Amino acid sequence: MIRQILIHPDPRLKKSCETVSVVDDSIRALMDDMLETMYEAPGIGLAAPQIGVLQRVVVVDCTRRDEGETPEPLCMANPEVVAASEELREYEEGCLSIPEIYAPISRPDTVTIRYIDRDGTTTERAFDGIWSTCIQHEIDHLNGRLFIDYLGPMRRRMITEKMKKLKRERARAEG
Repeated sequence: MIRQILIHPDPRLKKSCETVSVVDDSIRALMDDMLETMYEAPGIGLAAPQIGVLQRVVVVDCTRRDEGETPEPLCMANPEVVAASEELREYEEGCLSIPEIYAPISRPDTVTIRYIDRDGTTTERAFDGIWSTCIQHEIDHLNGRLFIDYLGPMRRRMITEKMKKLKRERARAEG
């Protein structure tokens, strides 16, 4: 089921999420809904708080589907960075909750993430490049942090005002 993606500023996007105690059918259904929502948007990552669910769940797929690459959906409960490179890489980041806004953000180039997969198995896996950036971005969401929080206060305020205007326009369009 495709869920509605919250748009900044929404107070739920600034909250820390609860730990998932067990990956059961309800969490797997949430993961499935999140993947469907992410692909429909289209995006490469989605965190549960972006659809109003304050649980530590993220989904990512950084394959280039538009170039014919086979999708590689990855579902994670309770993801945490257990190691990060000192080397940073800058990517132009965007966010489904802050549509059409992009900014260069520097993050560790490689990270090792510990998470629970959709089968309930605790896994550790290393990621680099865009996968590393995307997963770190989604983990930030679980801690109530948006990519614009890395920007200066004036730029952040301008983006927030733009998003408020977008929300008003969408509300008027929906009647």
